[in-house]
Amino acid sequence: QVQLVESGGGLVQAGGSLRLSCAASGRILNAMGWYRQGPGKQRELVAAITARDSTNYADSVKERFTISRDNAKNTMYLQMNSLKPEDTAVYYCKVVAATFPPTDYWGQGTQVTVSS
Repeated sequence: QVQLVESGGGLVQAGGSLRLSCAASGRILNAMGWYRQGPGKQRELVAAITARDSTNYADSVKERFTISRDNAKNTMYLQMNSLKPEDTAVYYCKVVAATFPPTDYWGQGTQVTVSS
């Protein structure tokens, strides 16, 4: 089993910054990622990072968000800069445990609200 604890959400004005953290306990992890679900919208991928630190981002957050991970701490981060009201959503972390077959685990979600 993998347990995930998210932190760092909150209320910020447009143009501000927040950093989300996702701390994992348990198994060795492969890929990790951040997803978000805005009001009335489907959950979407924001950014992902592989075990070898390859990253990819949604077009809407490129140049503004940075995903990173600290394997020694089993923790993933999302640095969010130049936040916009449309970034308002519940942000979820997801990890893929190195099991056979690979298993997905989700965090509980953290609210990010960007005011205009």
